Amino acid sequence: MTLKLPRTIRLDASDDFAFDVAASPGEWAVPGAFAFLDADPRTLTGKRRQAFRNGFLGLDSLGWSTLVTVAEVTPDVRDGVVEALAHRFVFRFGAPDLDAARPVARDEVAFAMSLCDHPVNTILAVERSADDDGGIRESFRVIEPPRTVDGQAPHAAIWAVETAEEPDIVRIATGGRLG
Repeated sequence: MTLKLPRTIRLDASDDFAFDVAASPGEWAVPGAFAFLDADPRTLTGKRRQAFRNGFLGLDSLGWSTLVTVAEVTPDVRDGVVEALAHRFVFRFGAPDLDAARPVARDEVAFAMSLCDHPVNTILAVERSADDDGGIRESFRVIEPPRTVDGQAPHAAIWAVETAEEPDIVRIATGGRLG
């Protein structure tokens, strides 16, 4: 059985402008919704709101990435990702100790792996929202490049950045549709 985890990817420099801290390309990533449990997501503004709405959390930098790609991982590397996340839970997110943090980190990494039931190099995006009670809802999707009628990729650039009505929201557009 092949193990897969999300890895951050950048198609342009937009993450540098969209987030307070942008993840570097190639970092192992998790969805990271836990990073918003200290606030009411309905009241977030600016770059933190953008990270809430459309960010994956890079584990090296604790920065955000709009997109991740599915990558193969060995069991040893996966275990290292779990341990790294457990340390971040203790030293950045207030977990009492590593023994308490490890099971939560294992669950978060297992969830991230469950998103990767796609071929290697598949690009994934997340969209988060808050329900009326402040609970977090997430949906994940595959970003596919547009195809012409004959199934071939177009020669023009396939990725563009569009700004929605709200000036602090940047969304990736593919094939003329806001994604």
